[in-house]
Amino acid sequence: MDSEPWVIPLERAAECDERLIGGKASNLARLMRAGFRVLPGFCITVNAYAEFIHAAGLRSVVQLELGRKPLGEMRWEEIWDAALRIRSRFTNADVPAGIAASISAAAREFGSGASFAVRSSAPGEDSADRSFAGLHESLLNVTGEQAMLDAVRLVWASLWSDAALLYRQELALDPLKSRMAVLVQPMRTDSPSGVAFGRDPRTGGNDHAIIEAVPGLCADLVDGDVDPDRWVVRRSSRELVQWRPGGRDVAGHQPPLLQQRDVDTLLDVLDDVENQVGWCPDIEWTGCADRLTILQARPVTVASQDTDEQRAWYLTLRPGTQKLAQLCHRVVDELIPELRQTGERLAVEDLDRCDNRDLADRIADRDAIVRKWKKIYWDEFIPFAHGVRYLGLYYNDAVGPADPYEFVGLLQGEEMLAVQRNRTLAGLAGQLRKNEGLERAVRDALAEHSKQTQLTWPELQSRLSATDRAQEFLDDFGTLLDQFMDITFSGQRLIDHAPQLLHTVLELASKPDEAGAAAETGTETRAAEYERRLLDAVGPDRHDEAQEVVRLGRLSWRLRDDDNILIAKLESQFLRAVQVAAMRLQRAGRLNTDAAVSSDNAAAIAAVLRDPAAQPIVLPSAKKAKASTRSIDAREVPRQLVGQPAAPGFATGQVRLICGPQDLGAFCAGEVLVCDAIQPMMTHVVPLAAAVVERRGGMLIHGAIIARELGIPCVNGVPDAATILANGQHIAVDGHLGLVTIGEPEFDLELG
Repeated sequence: MDSEPWVIPLERAAECDERLIGGKASNLARLMRAGFRVLPGFCITVNAYAEFIHAAGLRSVVQLELGRKPLGEMRWEEIWDAALRIRSRFTNADVPAGIAASISAAAREFGSGASFAVRSSAPGEDSADRSFAGLHESLLNVTGEQAMLDAVRLVWASLWSDAALLYRQELALDPLKSRMAVLVQPMRTDSPSGVAFGRDPRTGGNDHAIIEAVPGLCADLVDGDVDPDRWVVRRSSRELVQWRPGGRDVAGHQPPLLQQRDVDTLLDVLDDVENQVGWCPDIEWTGCADRLTILQARPVTVASQDTDEQRAWYLTLRPGTQKLAQLCHRVVDELIPELRQTGERLAVEDLDRCDNRDLADRIADRDAIVRKWKKIYWDEFIPFAHGVRYLGLYYNDAVGPADPYEFVGLLQGEEMLAVQRNRTLAGLAGQLRKNEGLERAVRDALAEHSKQTQLTWPELQSRLSATDRAQEFLDDFGTLLDQFMDITFSGQRLIDHAPQLLHTVLELASKPDEAGAAAETGTETRAAEYERRLLDAVGPDRHDEAQEVVRLGRLSWRLRDDDNILIAKLESQFLRAVQVAAMRLQRAGRLNTDAAVSSDNAAAIAAVLRDPAAQPIVLPSAKKAKASTRSIDAREVPRQLVGQPAAPGFATGQVRLICGPQDLGAFCAGEVLVCDAIQPMMTHVVPLAAAVVERRGGMLIHGAIIARELGIPCVNGVPDAATILANGQHIAVDGHLGLVTIGEPEFDLELG
């Protein structure tokens, strides 16, 4: 490797090429040499990073993770998975002894017990044409030699974070050519701290400086944890354009954090920095007046849709504990109860008693309700869902497990709506196992249902009610329909598909009773075991912090599942209103009797319903739903498909494509579930599956976690899985390697 030193003091770094020490260190070193007040420190060069990944064999790890498919074709969840696996390998690799000794020696120059800020300083970072601000790691209050090495590894690994990879993709940069330097400086706790822009970064206006200040660390402002005081000043005249106080928890009047002389000092620093370096600066600072110290300096970049706005969105993918706690209060205490109550209210409305105009209004109202909650889903539920990803990073950084997905064990046993539904299904299956006559009657009724005119649930009830001890089963099944199946899947109400659900119960009954309660107890025990492992790793001083991260992660996972089901109930109730209206129009001869009724034609149906003089309408005919079938030329089918290893294990079986409710009703125990993506509305069939294959990728999507919890192999992120594979094909699913092998095993070829 290069003979240049691994570590360079910041006061000497101005002599170095920016490609060696990175943009952040280079900018600060230039300002330090020019006489600005800058904290001392040292830079760990890109050569140290290169030696680390060479010694640990990490380049091949990165190439493997990013080589499964082109980065531009990977879903964000797949990129996050790859980034997590890379981060895990980085944090578990040893720093070469020579590099570790150089870092420790440089840190000791600041005295024993010193606390440091350890920040990224990648080449190209903090430059005039691109800003990686916030995308790479910064760690504060790092104390001790081992903690320093751990922090450096995390900064190195952040070169491969999901946000950084996405941003590099936007800028058309080759991630495999990226390298990382690290800037280390002693902590300063002066107050206030903040940022200052030489021009408005939103508009690029050159004559407006913006200054923001908080009463603590600058990181509190940058991370969005504290609302800052804000000044907008005309640079040419020093005229105050606007001042806004921050939203601090202080009773009574809040005086500005900065006096006029402090604002003037910051404006002078902005001018001086711009004159020195030749670009309009964006600085982070701490301290007032003559104690003002520059923490970071970079060129102001003006937000644009293809760069900084994208970077800002990537930053929302990784909210911190405080942001998650705020979202948790809003989601758990306000939104989810309101969403649940809204669905229950709509379900009990007697739509048959509405006149035509009132029913049309109800359709419009329900349409608006669904739209409202879908917006809330994207604006608030999705950000809160990142709590489970935050838990994954937190757990892995603390525990350093060999399996980067060990933390998923913390999520097991959560009392989700889907778990309650599946428990009810298991109970129904248990009743059939204990009552052979009832099981035979259900099987015969379903056989008749499949042969002739489709039987409705009331007709099935009538046929089964004569069977000995059937009433308890029928009552419980009716409860299942009302409580859990009043939801939509693939644009249809599952409550309208009782026969298909009965088939699922029958298939569950055909499997051995696996003592569900005992399994749940074991799951809870394992979750407690992982939590104890985390608490032991962080130490007693951080127990409260760790338990809060676990609490937020579990809630975000559970509610991320529940919100899908609760919104699907709103969609079901919207569709119910449309169906009632359609039947009314059909009886009046104003709508064709074979019409395909869906929420998509709600507006047209409501318009005819509202206007007695409107002409009858004809909608496309509804086709009888059949289980997905498709013939494939075996010569065009590849022998093997490559995806993400989402749940370990190996299994074989016949393909069953799931595209709609009719496919759920055709699923048989021991088949391989193949779909675009498993949704919470369909997870009740997963216990029947021998394995799962999905097009959508991600270790933290519903199918992956449920498969992992049930011990079912899962491979996801398989491009075109639902179009390449066909019902009845024999496949082997390797959840260890992420491989799907198509066709019967060719033992003669393998042995030959």
